[in-house]
Amino acid sequence: MSEELLQVDGLRVDFGRRRRVAVDSISFGVGPGERLGLIGESGSGKSVTALAVMGLLPDNAHVSGSVAWRGQDLLGLSDKEMSRLRGAQIGMVFQEPMTALDPTMKVGRQVAESLRLHDSSAASARHAVLEMLGQVGLPEPRRVADSYPHQLSGGQRQRALMAMALVNNPDLLICDEPTTALDVTVQARVLATLDEVLDAVGAACLFISHDLGVVSQVCDRIMVMRHGELVERGATAEVLRAPRHPYTRRLLSAARLDLVEPGRMIELEDA
Repeated sequence: MSEELLQVDGLRVDFGRRRRVAVDSISFGVGPGERLGLIGESGSGKSVTALAVMGLLPDNAHVSGSVAWRGQDLLGLSDKEMSRLRGAQIGMVFQEPMTALDPTMKVGRQVAESLRLHDSSAASARHAVLEMLGQVGLPEPRRVADSYPHQLSGGQRQRALMAMALVNNPDLLICDEPTTALDVTVQARVLATLDEVLDAVGAACLFISHDLGVVSQVCDRIMVMRHGELVERGATAEVLRAPRHPYTRRLLSAARLDLVEPGRMIELEDA
């Protein structure tokens, strides 16, 4: 695509003295408003890819290749420079809300902290927080804002994380297994909310999951990752209708997907 927001070229990540390879020379791009899915089993390198983009890898990681945001190389930026970018232009929703949220701080304050970090003059932070909590589908935004994380359900906590990631109107949202810890019914509601919010704010999305069925509900394109390599990519409907790689076919079988009609998707059967 032209004018891509995020362009990853030849990204390689390995760890430690033995240089264990986690990501092996992958390349991809994400354009404005696009939804790209990254699929693979645990340990395939999906989350490492996301953390490399966000500049959140541990000190023992060795990174090479290029990660460019609007043409600017991110791998050469300092932590301070990356912190200005994170949240403001690229947001991230993590897998487990109870580890991503501070249990000692009310949810509204945490969302506001994310806002104030990039706009210290945000006198209307409370209004913006309540508006965003409502936008991600949380009923009674004032009650949620005044609650601690343990007082909310799993689906509500995940929506609160979405609000934190979106409150600064980033151009790209990275979702790393955001529904894995949720039951099937709550998962479906959270995915529907994400779909609506992405449309409303116009943000692009890199959605990471081990489940083809989940990603098929959100993404326009899919990339399949195995042992740190991208083994297949293409439009969602095309990959699901006629997967080329045996590994993709196994993932598709595990997801138990039904194509409802040619060119349209898709229902994920209840597990």
